Amino acid sequence: MTRRFTALGVLAVVCAAVELVAGRGMSPGVVWDVLNGGGDATERHILFQLRLPRLLVALGAGACLAVAGLVLQSALRNPLAGPEVTGVTPGAVLGAVTATALGLAGWDSPLAVVLAACAGGCAGAALLWLLAGRGRGDPAQTAVHGVLVSAVLGGLTAMVLLVEPGELGSVVQWLVGTTEGRVWEHWHLLWPWALVWGVAAWLLAGPLTLLRCGDDIALAAGLSARRARTLALMCAVALTAGAVAAVGALGFIGLLVPHLAVAVFGADLRRSLPGAALTGAVVVCGADAVAQLSSRLLATALDSGRLTLPVGALTACLGAALLLLVVRRTPSRTF
Repeated sequence: MTRRFTALGVLAVVCAAVELVAGRGMSPGVVWDVLNGGGDATERHILFQLRLPRLLVALGAGACLAVAGLVLQSALRNPLAGPEVTGVTPGAVLGAVTATALGLAGWDSPLAVVLAACAGGCAGAALLWLLAGRGRGDPAQTAVHGVLVSAVLGGLTAMVLLVEPGELGSVVQWLVGTTEGRVWEHWHLLWPWALVWGVAAWLLAGPLTLLRCGDDIALAAGLSARRARTLALMCAVALTAGAVAAVGALGFIGLLVPHLAVAVFGADLRRSLPGAALTGAVVVCGADAVAQLSSRLLATALDSGRLTLPVGALTACLGAALLLLVVRRTPSRTF
C-alpha cells in the first residue's frame, strides 16, 4: 500500500511539472530558468501568479470531487452516485449562476460563489432525496431520479441564462469546467475548505464502511444510519460546492475516480479516501496539462492564438468513453 501511494505521489509530481511547462507564453527552458531565479518580471508573473495557482487549484478541485464521489457512492450504496448525477453538481452550478445573474457573486468574489454553490448543491441533493422516496436504497431508481433532477436543474440554469444573457460568457466556465484564469485568491479559499471537509469525510470512514454493507448491518453495529448518511451527504455537498466554485462542473471526476481508487487501494475507506483524493488530483492535473498541450497544438494547426480547450470538455469526453467501455465489459457488475 505504501508503494502505491508513493507511485501515485510521484505521478502527481510529474503531472504538476508537465502542467507548469505546458501553457503558452513560455517555453520549458524559460520556465526552468525562472524556477532557478532567472527570467524577467513578466515571466515570473506568468509562472508564479498564473500557472502555479492554476496548478494548485486543479489539484485541490480534483481531490474534492473524487472524495465527494466516493462518499456519495458509499453512503447511498450506489456505484452511479457521483456528484454529476445526483443533483449536487448541477445544483451547485445553478446556485453559482443565479448568484452571478443577481449580481451577488462573480469570479471576483469567490467566497460568495462558494456559498451560493453550496446552497445550490444542498438543494439539488435534497430534491433527489425527496424524489427517491422509499426507493433510496435501489441503485437503479436513485440513478434514474438523479438524471431527472440533473436535467431539471440544468433547465433552470438555461432559464437563468435567458433572463440574463449578458452573463453567458462567465457562466459557460461553470457549465463546462475550466482552470483558466485561476489566481491565488481561488486557491486561498479552496484549500482550507477542502482540508476541513476532507478531514471530516475521513473521520466518517468507519460509518461509511458500515453503510456500504447495508443499513441492517449498520444498525446491528449500533450506528444510526440516517444520521451517518446525513453527515456524509453534507461532506459530499460541501466538497462538491467548493470544487464547482473554483473550477466549475468537471464531468465524470466524481463518478469514475472513486472506482479507480477502490480498485487500487481497497475497500477500506481509511485508505481509499486519501487514495481517491490523490487520484482525483492526479487526474485533473494531468487532464489540464493535456488540455493545455492540445490547445497549443490546435492553435498552431488552425493559426488561432486565442483557441483554448477547457479541461472540463476533455474530462467529459474521456469520462464518457471510459464509462461506456466499463459498462460494456462488465454489464452485470454490482456495488
